[in-house]
Amino acid sequence: MATTMSWSETRSPLPLLFRRRSSGEIKNLASVSSSLLPAFGTVVDEGHVQLRKYVIAPYDRRYRLWQTFLVVLVVYSAWASPFELAFKKVATGSLMPVDLTVDAFFAIDIVLTFFVAYLDKSTYLLIDDHKKIGLRYVTKIWFPMDVASTLPFPLIYRIFTGKMRVGVVFGFLNMLRLWRLRRVSQLFTRLEKDTRFSYFWTRYFKLISVTLFAVHTAGCFYYWLAIRHKSPEDTWIGSQIHGFQHKSIWLGYTYSMYWSIVTLTTVGYGDLHAVNTGEKIFNMLYMLFNIGLTAYLIGNMTNLIVHSAVRTFAMRDAINEILRYASKNRLPEGLKEQMLAHLQLKFKTAELQQEEVLEDLPKAIRSSISQHLFHGTVEKTYLFKGVSEDLVTQLISEMKAEYFPPKVDIILQNEIPTDFYILVSGSVDVVVYKNGTEQLLTKLGSSNMVGEIAVFFNIPQPFTVRTRRLSQVVRMSHHHFKQILQPHSEDGKILISNFVEYLKVLKEDMLQVIPFLSELLGDLNIESIESNEDRHNHEALSHYGDANMEGIAENPLPSALPLRVIIHGHDPNESTAEGDAAGKLVHLPDSIEELFRIAGKPYMRWSEHS
Repeated sequence: MATTMSWSETRSPLPLLFRRRSSGEIKNLASVSSSLLPAFGTVVDEGHVQLRKYVIAPYDRRYRLWQTFLVVLVVYSAWASPFELAFKKVATGSLMPVDLTVDAFFAIDIVLTFFVAYLDKSTYLLIDDHKKIGLRYVTKIWFPMDVASTLPFPLIYRIFTGKMRVGVVFGFLNMLRLWRLRRVSQLFTRLEKDTRFSYFWTRYFKLISVTLFAVHTAGCFYYWLAIRHKSPEDTWIGSQIHGFQHKSIWLGYTYSMYWSIVTLTTVGYGDLHAVNTGEKIFNMLYMLFNIGLTAYLIGNMTNLIVHSAVRTFAMRDAINEILRYASKNRLPEGLKEQMLAHLQLKFKTAELQQEEVLEDLPKAIRSSISQHLFHGTVEKTYLFKGVSEDLVTQLISEMKAEYFPPKVDIILQNEIPTDFYILVSGSVDVVVYKNGTEQLLTKLGSSNMVGEIAVFFNIPQPFTVRTRRLSQVVRMSHHHFKQILQPHSEDGKILISNFVEYLKVLKEDMLQVIPFLSELLGDLNIESIESNEDRHNHEALSHYGDANMEGIAENPLPSALPLRVIIHGHDPNESTAEGDAAGKLVHLPDSIEELFRIAGKPYMRWSEHS
């Protein structure tokens, strides 16, 4: 079977997307909706295969422009066909040259169709064989209907008989040109899928077009019934205007449109009403049609309006639920305001976060988005200064972005440490509760971290962190952080060094909140311990180490920062069995995984140094 497929050139960013164009290139990603995809499992050549000579690709840009031009002519045909049926004078007068010109363009399109490749529905391959293209077109209903809607029957009759006749038969033959309306339907279908155009306004314009066409066609048919009646005075318009058939065309057209619109909108003033039996039957059919058309219009308009406001409805329902919950459980006003502020911010930032959309994207794209948005902020954070680019990239890929409204607690004092946060924008207050009063310790802004002290030492959060204004943060879970950091031993040393340097410059009132922190920092200038103490340290780490961490190499503490601590399996102030009261002397390790491994053991407490 002679089949072929058009491929994008190798420089195209989407080599597996097929788009038929004269240039063979994918111009933009908006064209994906009109692309041809190969079937799963299909083995195709990576080269750029051209169509056969004199074959037009259905998605060729120039062919699409030609089709769009024909749609403009279809609009004229949709107006002229009913109009010429009702007003016979224009059919052989001023509109006849225009009709012949329009028919000539559609005749050209019939010829072009014999050269347009088509998609085989069974194999989903483009067929560019001339014989198969022609046979398919001729054997389908499209060809005879295209020909019938294009032939100028009055002109042909005049050529063969020498007479110009505009009877009822020729009027209805001209109505075959309405077959061209299928092109308009195809155009609207394409526009609705094209993201470059607003779906709401495209759909809205389509509904208006359908309504105008129905009004115009019904009005012309109703006038045709009056002009064809044997007694013109015994008609809906003849009873109002005597000799209407001799009046101007636009007077009759105006009355027809007035009646059609009044009837369609179910106003029914009664000034223009059916007089004879034929008009009454037509009125009944038209009103039955109006029932369906009105239901179609109202249903579509309601769907468009509701779709645009569905997020607002959801937000209002959620707010009402929160208000009922707060009232039922007698929550304080401050807490209720925080709940409402968080909910409103969630709906406002939904379009920025688009979590549902991002979840459907490949991980590589999601990672690239995160790198673009947060890489600069993470690099400026004190903890990650000097670490490898590879580690930063992996960490950012696992971070989650969140928004917090003003006066909302991000971290609560004494809560279990599960995440640490990096501020992207906004500012926060670090506060602590002492003796029932709240004390402000410091203010932090963009690129600062909160919650990392509790995560590193595996202790309850020592501070409460509260937003000052609308703030955006990225958070990293303790579990993911430890997993990513395990194979990066050198970066772990840099992290611990950065962390210790940060602890050195903390304010005194912040150091006092964590009892053992001041003692740890006071031991940073101690000389290197002896080799037997190193051995003792190694045994202590092995005693309390996790079996799952056996494959990780032990990293010696940098000689510049020797630090010794005593680890207890209980509170150091409690009395225990002999032999364990003194605890175990160990080094504060220089790798973050060792720090996590030691601090993560249950019932361990940091105590005084030897």
